[in-house]
Amino acid sequence: MAIARDGREWAPDYLLAIDAEKCIGCGRCYKVCGREVMTLKGINEDGDIVELDDDEDDEVEKKVMVMADVGACVGCGACARVCPANCQTHGSESLAA
Repeated sequence: MAIARDGREWAPDYLLAIDAEKCIGCGRCYKVCGREVMTLKGINEDGDIVELDDDEDDEVEKKVMVMADVGACVGCGACARVCPANCQTHGSESLAA
């Protein structure tokens, strides 16, 4: 349990996973996260997650957010509040365990 600035207890709700099947690649979560926990990637016709490249945009079937730096998440939950697809899994699980 963490302590808020005014001394209240606060339980971080860490981003644990993003479901690529549900994600619509809108980027709202990325825009509200100041810690670069996620990044936008593409899914090709084979279902593989690939880097986005201007030259290969035609080969990308869908854009999705993926975890980029799990350890940078502070558990603020801002990404969950703006996600229209409800594609994220959050929890109290900590990497420091």
